[in-house]
Amino acid sequence: MALFMDVHSGMKGLTAEQLRAEHAKDTAIEGKEGVRFIKAWADPKSGKVFCLAEGPDIEAVRRVHAAAGHPADEVYEVPITVE
Repeated sequence: MALFMDVHSGMKGLTAEQLRAEHAKDTAIEGKEGVRFIKAWADPKSGKVFCLAEGPDIEAVRRVHAAAGHPADEVYEVPITVE
């Protein structure tokens, strides 16, 4: 499975509880597309949300987010990681 990082915009003022709820919408349906959402981060000041997922391709990640009601503005494959 490949790793993907996606970006959402326009979520200013988002709280931790709201981020948790939106992330739960993704995880509730991710299996239909063979995707697994690993983690989500948010910057309430800028309105940016970032999600890390693994899955078969970018389009599968996009479909899950769209079906969950918060389409991603950008999705990138991240083939190189370091710890």
